[in-house]
Amino acid sequence: MIPIRDTITSRTIPVVTYMLIGVNLLVYLSQVTMGSELEPFIYVYGFVPAKFTVPEISAYFSFSDIIISIFSYMFLHGGFWHFIGNMWFLYIFGDNVEEHLGSVRFAMFYILSGMASAMLHFLLNPVSAIPTIGASGAIAGVMGAYFVLYPRSRILTLIPIIIIPWFIEIPAFIFLGFWFIMQFYNATGDSGASGIAWWAHVGGFIAGIVMVKLERRIPSAGADERLRPIIARKKSPKLQIINPRPVADTLDLSGNIEITPLEAISGTRKLVNIPWGFYKRLYRVNVPSGVENGTRLRLAGMGRGQTGQMSSSPIRGDLYLTVDIKNRSF
Repeated sequence: MIPIRDTITSRTIPVVTYMLIGVNLLVYLSQVTMGSELEPFIYVYGFVPAKFTVPEISAYFSFSDIIISIFSYMFLHGGFWHFIGNMWFLYIFGDNVEEHLGSVRFAMFYILSGMASAMLHFLLNPVSAIPTIGASGAIAGVMGAYFVLYPRSRILTLIPIIIIPWFIEIPAFIFLGFWFIMQFYNATGDSGASGIAWWAHVGGFIAGIVMVKLERRIPSAGADERLRPIIARKKSPKLQIINPRPVADTLDLSGNIEITPLEAISGTRKLVNIPWGFYKRLYRVNVPSGVENGTRLRLAGMGRGQTGQMSSSPIRGDLYLTVDIKNRSF
């Protein structure tokens, strides 16, 4: 299953998520240029449990090298697809978790998830001399937090059936729950010897759940409150999915369309995808300037259809979209 996007749009720009992706990209590009020096670099900055438990191995590393590897390993990757896969999952799930926690706390949350991931791997593989690298554990923490915070969100997922791509929206708690079960199954089964640190994924996911459950006890950072108005999104998504609701005793439909305060002032154009029954209709919607929150836009003839009694021509209702202005306050 390949996630394409989720259905919850964050109200703020996920600056820390983008920064983490940028740092990982720079580190990966530097790895590509290392050539023969890459392997010793991985052993120094990757997380190797034996550095802490086997004197013959720890003697080759300085104390600072050993300690920093608990942090540095989560910025290294073993190849292009390893890097792309991790960054894609961070891109999809990171923005909403960052918005909930705030950028400063999210940065701390990400690092602690990665360190907790390494610790579980260490406890179960204390004398392993194989370097563990990758952001998977930290990103698993982000996914664990998303699992708790947004279980009813839907994940647009690509499921390849032989050569035919099949797109389906899966509830987040099912998508992420299945992902976690697969990590646990691989960790406890024969796949545990595959070279992938499955237990690190499990540890990160659990750490993410625990920390987001406890986050209300941690005071919010003042910097986050000052940052929110600055990083608020100035535009809502160009393409929006609207699930219409029938209006009682009519052929009309109703739904919501999201815009930002700037778009409410200046006006905007959106593409809306409206699934109804087995059909999905794509329309262009013009939102005029000066609209207020709660304004209803009438799209004539875009409601349900019914054949008239005196004519074979269908009678169609209208679609009413209620304007929902986001980012009005935090």
